Amino acid sequence: MVNVLSDGSGSIELLGCFGDDLTVVNAARVSFSKESKSLTEGDKKLITYLAKHNHVSPFFHPQVRLRLKMPIFVAREWYRHTVGFARNEVSRRYVDTVPDCYVPEISSIRERDKNLKQGSKSNPADSAEYAKECIEELTQSALDTYDTLLKANVAPEVARMVLPQSMHTEFIETASLYAYARLCKLRLSPDAQHEIRLYAEALSKMLEKEFPVSWAALNTNYA
Repeated sequence: MVNVLSDGSGSIELLGCFGDDLTVVNAARVSFSKESKSLTEGDKKLITYLAKHNHVSPFFHPQVRLRLKMPIFVAREWYRHTVGFARNEVSRRYVDTVPDCYVPEISSIRERDKNLKQGSKSNPADSAEYAKECIEELTQSALDTYDTLLKANVAPEVARMVLPQSMHTEFIETASLYAYARLCKLRLSPDAQHEIRLYAEALSKMLEKEFPVSWAALNTNYA
């Protein structure tokens, strides 16, 4: 498991992989009724060729299964990636344990960039320390209200409406190698929100270890 956010609260855990670089090779070579038993230099060149020329179907065969924990405001951006993904998420209709919320460090409370419709500057806002106090106060108030509602015998599916977007959610996700390459390409872009970039960076390093040839080819040549 890899901790992602600076406070150690967010994480990505690799639950399993189906396939490897050789899976990509043999998905391509079956067109000619061929099969490789071990990864050769020719196979590596084939993987690069496939990525470079946008022959992407072989990259759908390897599958990756993850368990992710992230704030809701990050998860809702992550969930915009739908093609090739399957997800099951913790439901606050059924779970009423004390929620875990993300409170950013002062360095992560970034200044607004007036030249961008969305996004921020890299430096903290002048009011970052005060802003953090506000965030902590509001977060605690929301948690206290949630607890009060539960103690008043309000159903969890109703009480949950007071919980903030900073609350962590957890979900299990399965997707193809190609789907994750596309996600990482978009979420590692400089204009992606800083918090989601941290998850994409951690995921990219994880998949680089599992699929070294394919991941390098997709990240170098994928368009």
